[in-house]
Amino acid sequence: MRSHHRRAFLQGLGASVGAGFLFTPFLDSIAQAAPGKKPKRLLLFCTMGTATQIWKPASVAGETPTFSEATSPLAAVKQHVVLVDGLPSGNPGNNHGAPDSLTGLGFSDPARLLSVDQFIADKLVAGGTTTLIPSLLLGAESTVNGGRSPYYRADNLPTIASPKSAYSTLFGSAIPSNTSSDDVLRRRRSVLDNLKSEIATLKGNLGLEQKYKLDLHLESIRQIETRLSNASSGEGGACSAPTTPAGDPSNPLEANLLHMDLLVGAFACDITRVAAIQWGSDQAMNVELPDIGLRGEEHGTMIHTGAPAHLDLIKLEKWLAQRFVDLITKLKAIPEADGSGTLFDNTLIAWCRDMGDSPNHNMNEMKFVLASGEGGYLKTSPGGRYVRSNERHERVLLSLCDAMGVTSFSGFGDPNLQAKSPLPGLAAS
Repeated sequence: MRSHHRRAFLQGLGASVGAGFLFTPFLDSIAQAAPGKKPKRLLLFCTMGTATQIWKPASVAGETPTFSEATSPLAAVKQHVVLVDGLPSGNPGNNHGAPDSLTGLGFSDPARLLSVDQFIADKLVAGGTTTLIPSLLLGAESTVNGGRSPYYRADNLPTIASPKSAYSTLFGSAIPSNTSSDDVLRRRRSVLDNLKSEIATLKGNLGLEQKYKLDLHLESIRQIETRLSNASSGEGGACSAPTTPAGDPSNPLEANLLHMDLLVGAFACDITRVAAIQWGSDQAMNVELPDIGLRGEEHGTMIHTGAPAHLDLIKLEKWLAQRFVDLITKLKAIPEADGSGTLFDNTLIAWCRDMGDSPNHNMNEMKFVLASGEGGYLKTSPGGRYVRSNERHERVLLSLCDAMGVTSFSGFGDPNLQAKSPLPGLAAS
């Protein structure tokens, strides 16, 4: 039996049981993997645009930034963070509500509008990655004041606004009715036992080195069984449903804090591989943060007032930056079920915006904050990295695709973009 036949058989077997990720260490040890660690998951953290003067680093030495007051919480995770700035959009005059930020296209060709989250989710499904929800979109008030979310599949896609509805969608049907957690555990064990039996039959067709690698992989499966047993007995394990929301808070920011926990739980339970959390719409976000003395509506009372100091917008941006850090902290705290580090080690997070310079309604100077774990997809530095580029911002979206193993970009973004490739310098070599 030839090596590529064995690989095709194992991939097919993994897809058939919905647990193809279990084969990854073994398959990658037989077939040469691409350079750099590819994440399992993509998380988009999406907000309205900001003011350039409050976002850009206070100073930059080489590529090492001194974070501004608005972005200062990111210093706590600077070793994971890459700030990307200066990127022009292909449709700089499209204003708030333009679909360009995540699609790479303006309004001129609505039938082609497909946001990067949907494009990647489709490619993962086509490649055999099966999860309960291919793309999870959460966020309160994503259409407030007649606004839109940045997610598109020809038409604009709304988010799940209610934490209670999101919980029911994610975890209410995760365990079938009249089925106990012990039943689910037994099912998982039976799948793993079946995988061991099927893979073991291949030993007669493998060389000594590959047999050794196969034995190592079988041992990793046994360790997963142990983790599942520990999860059942309350001794640990990655997958556990978050606390059921008591209700839907009237404060949209409080609702989104609940959405963050639900999103992390969905990753831990492998319910989805692509997810987004949306903070307000492209037109408005109602802010009530009494702890920091901030009340108002982001668009009208923070972005378009208070210039040039933008003191209230700085407060809000700083609060949002802390939520970005909180997501990293939550993902770091949960081990992967297969032992490959933490959830964060296998997740790429991208803070995306509808435009770069909102006070001037300018979609040039598009900005991203990217974060990945130790040895992850991004080229990082202990002091953080600041990358300024005049390449089209769509190339960062292509980097997100590349990170998730999607290297054919046909059908996404601007078909006339000449440099249809990831942004150079972002990926670790």
